[in-house]
Amino acid sequence: AISLGNLASMYRAQGHHDKAEPLFIRALDIFEKVLGTDHPHIATNLNNLGLLYIKQGHYDKAEPLFKRALAIDEKALGCHHPSVATSLTNLAELYRAMKREREARELEIRATKKEKMPR
Repeated sequence: AISLGNLASMYRAQGHHDKAEPLFIRALDIFEKVLGTDHPHIATNLNNLGLLYIKQGHYDKAEPLFKRALAIDEKALGCHHPSVATSLTNLAELYRAMKREREARELEIRATKKEKMPR
């Protein structure tokens, strides 16, 4: 599943969105079957798939993925973990793309505070 996600990320970076999406979905399915629904690997994959959907303009598909990734990271890793800041930043990026500037800025402020908090 990790290899699938890595390959999908490479395809996304190259602009081959049609190749990336099924690999992200397949990796997510494997992770959920093997690890359950609240593992950090799942959050990472959700974030990666959400970033793909932003590039494709599928904001309605990206938002629930980012929110779920954030919830998983906070629950599994604690609210001060750097992965939480990453999830907040990704959700902010989505909101900025959706012209929801106030919400994006609030999330960026939260992310910055998380990055500076001692663990």
